[in-house]
Amino acid sequence: MKKILFTGTLVAAAYLLQGATPAPKDSAAIRPFKVHFDQSRLDDLRKRINATQWPEKETVPDRTQGVPLAALQQLAHYWATDYDWRKVEAKLNTLPQYITTIDGLDIHFIHVRSKHKNALPLIITHGWPGSIIEQLKVIAPLTDPTAYGGKAEDAFDVVIPSMPGYGFSGKPTTTGWGPEHMARAWDVLMKRLGYSRYVAQGGDWGAFVVDQMGLQAPKGLLAIHTNMPATVPADVDKALLSGSPAPEGLAADEHRAYDQLVRTFKQVDYARLMASRPQTLYGIADSPVGLAAWLLDHNDADGQPAEAVYTSLQRTSSTTGELTRDEILDNITLYWLTNTGVSASRLYWEYKGGFFNTKGVSIPVAVSVFPGEQYQAPKSWTEKAYPNLIYYNQVDKGGHFAAWEQPLIFSQEIRDAFRTIR
Repeated sequence: MKKILFTGTLVAAAYLLQGATPAPKDSAAIRPFKVHFDQSRLDDLRKRINATQWPEKETVPDRTQGVPLAALQQLAHYWATDYDWRKVEAKLNTLPQYITTIDGLDIHFIHVRSKHKNALPLIITHGWPGSIIEQLKVIAPLTDPTAYGGKAEDAFDVVIPSMPGYGFSGKPTTTGWGPEHMARAWDVLMKRLGYSRYVAQGGDWGAFVVDQMGLQAPKGLLAIHTNMPATVPADVDKALLSGSPAPEGLAADEHRAYDQLVRTFKQVDYARLMASRPQTLYGIADSPVGLAAWLLDHNDADGQPAEAVYTSLQRTSSTTGELTRDEILDNITLYWLTNTGVSASRLYWEYKGGFFNTKGVSIPVAVSVFPGEQYQAPKSWTEKAYPNLIYYNQVDKGGHFAAWEQPLIFSQEIRDAFRTIR
């Protein structure tokens, strides 16, 4: 049993919010939230790590068979001995966190208002294998830009929800909570918080959510920003899915993007498994080391996006915001303590649409292209995919987990992207 601490109330629960007094369906109540896990849960985690039954060493000298044994054993040793979950727990509890119920499901979110007047409301959506941990480092630069080289008029009020089945949000007990449903729920959330005008941002699965928000175009949504744009033209997407050669007449940057996508589609076995058999992943609910390996491996050997995560395992600190070993373990430990490895995986099963193909978004869109992303979206494709393109920029550092890897660059991109919307 672990305990979840709401403001003034200690609620015993077998899992997260279970055991708490349920709010009425679609209750507009905003309930303050803080988290505290019983020490017994952390002791059990360490015990399970130490009791891991390890396989033999890989038979290759690289990462083509998966996360190397030595690297994972090194991480596990640190996790079981020196890693301190209480640090990130304390950091989370310094932030205003809340729970509200939308369509019968409890949605957890961080909501930080800027001290600057006329701050632009912004909702940011994480992805897999991430969580709200991904965005923690961008909250201060976005809400208080003057402390980070920006101007007061660049400030945002920031809302960061945990996706259904992830982190501290509830786990759906029925089907239907895909990106389309989340898009509708996020509009409800922003309106419930009193925002009649707002913008939205997302990467990874968050990019799917903001594309769906753009398609739904609810009143008050001024624009979206994505760092994983869906720009692939229909003929190129058809060729990719069929394994055909690239269509003739592609420009150099378009051909590069095509080649990058061919590589990407060869590396998504993990996604195919979660899209077809997520319930089979019992091992990541039972073994913390099994969970860690699953969340670390994107099946891309020595490339992106896992490279940024893998190399961070050797980084114990950073003065400029790059990923560190503790931040990786913060995210993995959150998955473990909330037992969301399997429930998060079901999002792949829920979504039945295409991935990088053009969706038909017509509202204002801003795009930032990071060099370590799965593909560098050409401006030519981006302009066609998003006819109301208000911003496009290729940055020189950062990858798939842009806010996590390069929080200052990411924050500046968000400021620049939405400046004309203000």
